[in-house]
Amino acid sequence: MPVRIRLQRHGKKGKPFYWIVAADGRAKRDGKFLEKLGIYNPNTNPATIEVNVDDSVKWLFNGAQPSDTARRILSYKGVLLKHHLMAGVRKGALTEEEAEKKFQAWLEEKSKAVAKKEENLSKAQQEARKKALEAEREVSEKRAQAAAEAELPETPEAVSAEEEVEALETAPAPEESVAQETEAEAAPEAKAEEAAPEVKTEEAAPEAKAEEAPAKEDPKPAADKE
Repeated sequence: MPVRIRLQRHGKKGKPFYWIVAADGRAKRDGKFLEKLGIYNPNTNPATIEVNVDDSVKWLFNGAQPSDTARRILSYKGVLLKHHLMAGVRKGALTEEEAEKKFQAWLEEKSKAVAKKEENLSKAQQEARKKALEAEREVSEKRAQAAAEAELPETPEAVSAEEEVEALETAPAPEESVAQETEAEAAPEAKAEEAAPEVKTEEAAPEAKAEEAPAKEDPKPAADKE
């Protein structure tokens, strides 16, 4: 079987990273390999990829067949483009200098695109951090406000405007209130005047009884004279 360019898994559970290797097609995925061509770490953003372009092109010319994932990685790093350009050099369609210039121009454009992507990612991360900080501030302010309200004494409930209007409508007018006050003050005096004659009559009654008492005692001395 031909040589395969594929990924060999490494790393711990949940955070794998891979080696890009040229291995015998009959070998196990994580078994022996012929040559290590690079690394691929998907745990970073963007993913970290390092590939030896010249060695990879050499293996492709020797008939190595990349796996689907390895093919995408090699294409991303320009290995397949250089393999195509070097094939043109072998056919005489291009010189090595022209092929190298085209390859370097492609690398510059690729590096600019990667830099722009990294810049956009950094901006997005900064915005996400700002939003998270603002959310934390709002939560802390709400907690502080709730604590301050809990410490304040209870205040009487506010009277609504409708209740104030009803109270004003049911309240007596100033003239009526004055009349009620004068009637309330005159009432005790009237009661005192009514009670006064009764006291006089009660006091006069004992005097009348006292005057009648000597009149009954007159017959006794008359009997003694006889």
